[in-house]
Amino acid sequence: MVFEKQKLEKLIKERGITKLEDLQDFMREMTKEVIEALYEGEITDHLGHRRHARSENGNIRNGHTTKSVKSAVGELELDVPRDREGSYEPKIVRKRQKDITGLEERVISMYGLGMSTRDIQSHIEEIYGYSLSPESVSTITDAVLDRAKAWQNRPLQPVYAIVYMDALVIKLREERSVKPAVLYGIIGITLDGYKECLGLYLSREPESSRFWLSVMNELKNRGVKDILIFSVDNLKGISESITAAFPVSEIQKCIVHQLRNSLKHVSWKDRREVAQALKKIYTAASEEAGLQALEDFKHQWDGKYPHFSKSWERNWSELATFFKYSKEIRKLIYTTNPIESFNRSLRKVSKNRPVFPNENAVIKVYYLATMRIEKKWTQKTRDWGQIYSQLLIQFNERLLPYL
Repeated sequence: MVFEKQKLEKLIKERGITKLEDLQDFMREMTKEVIEALYEGEITDHLGHRRHARSENGNIRNGHTTKSVKSAVGELELDVPRDREGSYEPKIVRKRQKDITGLEERVISMYGLGMSTRDIQSHIEEIYGYSLSPESVSTITDAVLDRAKAWQNRPLQPVYAIVYMDALVIKLREERSVKPAVLYGIIGITLDGYKECLGLYLSREPESSRFWLSVMNELKNRGVKDILIFSVDNLKGISESITAAFPVSEIQKCIVHQLRNSLKHVSWKDRREVAQALKKIYTAASEEAGLQALEDFKHQWDGKYPHFSKSWERNWSELATFFKYSKEIRKLIYTTNPIESFNRSLRKVSKNRPVFPNENAVIKVYYLATMRIEKKWTQKTRDWGQIYSQLLIQFNERLLPYL
């Protein structure tokens, strides 16, 4: 126990504490005294001598300054010690820190969970009795921007086994109108088998080779030397940009997206039969068998749906990449499901935000969501030992310098 029971009872009697308000006042005084005692310990340690003792370096105490802070027990007026040189930096309650309730982190956490500014205001008012303005919420959460920028620019590993890319469409306010924007996420699987979000990229412009090349170059500038396999949707300009930046990387276009794009133009009565015919293509044992299944599909369905086979043939070189690998690696790269799952988690935090007021709001919300999602990525990719052994054989010369 913090206090022995008898001493506590004596203290309560001496202070005349009979109701909750009295206890609150007592706790406020005690908190103030404890913090100021900690201040005294800090400055003694900083100066190297106790009060009134001789100074070895000429730096001595120089009175106090008063600061007000919010605490869990109410407003506190603290006497903060100073030194003559002004070199003492308080640690228990830092300079310019106005709140010691942990309120800032709670607001940031609620913001990251997708709560609107109005919801946060209401929640803080109800629980803590503080009235926060929208500007205060924004100021508190703006502290996230520096962390997000540092994270977005952090050094990356030199090699990633697999990298996934996909897009999330959001609505962003621009002056007096609301326009769609796209948030692109990039997830990599390290050579140790762990998932990692490499970055988030917001674009107001349509997809283009120029945009994707700038993203690829940013990854290289952050230290990425090689990516073995890219698993991507059929994003405009993506293949050309990957080839320009990482010329030896393999590209696998998402089979699931290709299938969806085909089936959305099929009449309801044909859908099941067409889906079964298409399944024979991507579940074939080899690329040759897949091409034969595509030929069979053409003979059966080209008369009614001629554009289907043309789309598969046009993208075949990047749809068929996975055929050269084992079933364990195929399962990892034939679809962008890992990043789609990531995007579903992002959508959950933005469901209460039909429109983002500005780009900073987008960065704050999705960065915080990403940090929370990444905390759950503690397990290696399934069967990674076996997959890694196969990658070592398949990409031996490229991986050798990094082993």
